[in-house]
Amino acid sequence: MTRTGERVAILPIRRFGEPVLRDPAQDVDRFDDALAKLADDMLETMYDAPGVGLAGPQVGVSLRVIVFDDQSGSGPRKLCNPVLHDLEGEQEGEEGCLSIPGMYFPTRRAMTCRVEALELDGTQTSFEAEGFLARIMQHETDHVNGVLFIDRISEADRREAMKLIREQEMGLARRGSDSSREL
Repeated sequence: MTRTGERVAILPIRRFGEPVLRDPAQDVDRFDDALAKLADDMLETMYDAPGVGLAGPQVGVSLRVIVFDDQSGSGPRKLCNPVLHDLEGEQEGEEGCLSIPGMYFPTRRAMTCRVEALELDGTQTSFEAEGFLARIMQHETDHVNGVLFIDRISEADRREAMKLIREQEMGLARRGSDSSREL
């Protein structure tokens, strides 16, 4: 149940090739019960998938809203209109995506970043993200900007990803290892 008493729903996750994933999302400008319900549904969908982050476009909603849980014990967060600043350092690690299921590729990201966003009630928030949380913030912010993680991998890995996507579409591919967490 959501805070408004409505049942939480598992939403369909949009897959690679659907236009909503490539279009920059619109800023959230209404902070109401409908937004809260969307964020609750997104969080439930993310946990059900299972994943550690989800953005509005991934559930077919072209709004700059993200949910995430870095599993550090601080619990889930729901943010609107995220903007990243002060990206510093570098980390490379296996990354996957709920919209491109079963595929994991080494992806370079900044080690730290500053996140500025709005809470679901419209109040401003900002925080420093480091390591895995910084990776999640970059991945989900990319989603609301119409960018997918495969846009950030090496050319050779991108060719391999596209080959695997074509094979999946034809029903030929085996699902990849589930050892990494999908964002």
